Amino acid sequence: MTTRNIAYFTGRLLPASETFIRAQAESLKTFNPHYIGTRYISGLPLPKERVFAVNSNQFTGSAQELIFKLSGIAPHLVKHLRKLEVSLIHAHFGVCGALVLPISKALDLPLVVTFYGLDATMTDEYANRESISTRVYIRRRESLKRSASLFIGVSDFIRDRLIAQGFPSEKIISHYYGVNTQEFSPNQRVEREPIVLFVGRFTEKKGCEYIIKAMAAVQSALPDTSLILIGDGDERQKLEEMASQILKRYQFLGFQPSDIVKKWMNRASILAVPSITASNGDSEGLPTVVVEAQAMGLPVIGSRHAGIPQAVIHGETGFLTEERDWQTLSNLIFLVLQNKELLRSLSVRAREHAVSNFNLDKQTEVLESIYKNLIHQFNSIKSKH
Repeated sequence: MTTRNIAYFTGRLLPASETFIRAQAESLKTFNPHYIGTRYISGLPLPKERVFAVNSNQFTGSAQELIFKLSGIAPHLVKHLRKLEVSLIHAHFGVCGALVLPISKALDLPLVVTFYGLDATMTDEYANRESISTRVYIRRRESLKRSASLFIGVSDFIRDRLIAQGFPSEKIISHYYGVNTQEFSPNQRVEREPIVLFVGRFTEKKGCEYIIKAMAAVQSALPDTSLILIGDGDERQKLEEMASQILKRYQFLGFQPSDIVKKWMNRASILAVPSITASNGDSEGLPTVVVEAQAMGLPVIGSRHAGIPQAVIHGETGFLTEERDWQTLSNLIFLVLQNKELLRSLSVRAREHAVSNFNLDKQTEVLESIYKNLIHQFNSIKSKH
């Protein structure tokens, strides 16, 4: 079977937190993904022969990157993509869709844009002050609506937000990329401990302060219960100070690789996902960690926020609370920790739910069908003109 080259475009190649982009690309069977971006960073390892950055050298790279962002001009990138004979560009994050839009037009290629969270929920005020890239997004947004072939929201919530912003509904679908449910699979020999786990960046939208407040209440009744926090971010110092004042047993472990996260998912009894809508409009799409945890048989207690209710079945694979309601969050944690039969039932159902509905191979198969149909339709229209 011959594979066709496609371009996966994102700004930076590739942050450690964006494992989902690499996982999706590398699971493709009938397409050969090339990673295209504005610049290299020290992050996830990528196959060097399939990577190209606009900013690729220390002498003129920054200037080339700036010119590309502001004008869409990047001759070396156009030449590279022509040489590869790519059939389609898939931009990850709405802002990146706007950045690569002039290139897709220059090459007359179908453009797919996936929106993940903040890119679909940020306010224009925030975007206009945040960065050059977000300002370019606002400037090109109407052109993006007209010219892109397809928009993908990683949850129904994100799809609905795009429609509310005037993106054409006939061009929008909801599709989650999925996780490797073989890789994320529990070791049944490991016994679950009275551990509540938090995995994520320490930013406002993650709502980490609410799990700390909830765990203070839990620990007053169950002093042997621990809170393990994996991640890093701007709010870490503030959260560590807060935890030191009200918690008895806790650890901030910083950023950890996937294999360490999986070990904690196997040991813990609950994953807490107390996400909230941030002051700048930032919201989740559908956090990868929610699906990974359930694939590991780890029940999730999270907020009724963004795409989380699409992945967590209340009362079956975990529980949901209202945003910022740390009292109910603590009551639900207490309920699960005190009832081993409930924990076992939630764990079994969570694993079944992840395997049935969020399997990476199945979701990638759907995505490849989407690519094939788009390329066929695009080429058909071109041939008529």
